[in-house]
Amino acid sequence: MTGTIDARLAELGIELPPASAPAGNYVPTVQTGNLLFISGQVPIVDSAPSFIGRLGAELDVETGVAAARTCALALIARAKVALNGELDRVQQVVKLTGFVAATPEFTEHPKVVNGASDLFADVFGDAGRHARAAVGMASLPLGVAVEVEAILEIA
Repeated sequence: MTGTIDARLAELGIELPPASAPAGNYVPTVQTGNLLFISGQVPIVDSAPSFIGRLGAELDVETGVAAARTCALALIARAKVALNGELDRVQQVVKLTGFVAATPEFTEHPKVVNGASDLFADVFGDAGRHARAAVGMASLPLGVAVEVEAILEIA
């Protein structure tokens, strides 16, 4: 049975990517009580790391926004797996943390992470509005520009 969130994804023309396997000694999700913690997701396109580089050097803000959106798609895909395909169990996106590989002079981290925040709001409506941190890093795994992690409240 298709749920409300699946219908919303279809309405938006969004097809979720396959959930990628962990790249280290950790699990992709942990549920404790009614909270689902999703490990940081990096932008993977066609099974390969994408959006390689740093904001303020090789990449511009618009490219960073696209990278963050790609991370958000991966987070939703990972949530769908953890929730046995039932995205309607998401009651609230509690918090996103966005990590942006950037030059020391770059200061538009919030604009970049909006790529993830906007997608969650589009998909989950008011339940997609969340607390957030957007921070700069010297580098990120696999040389990617953005990584995003999430905490979701679930039914």
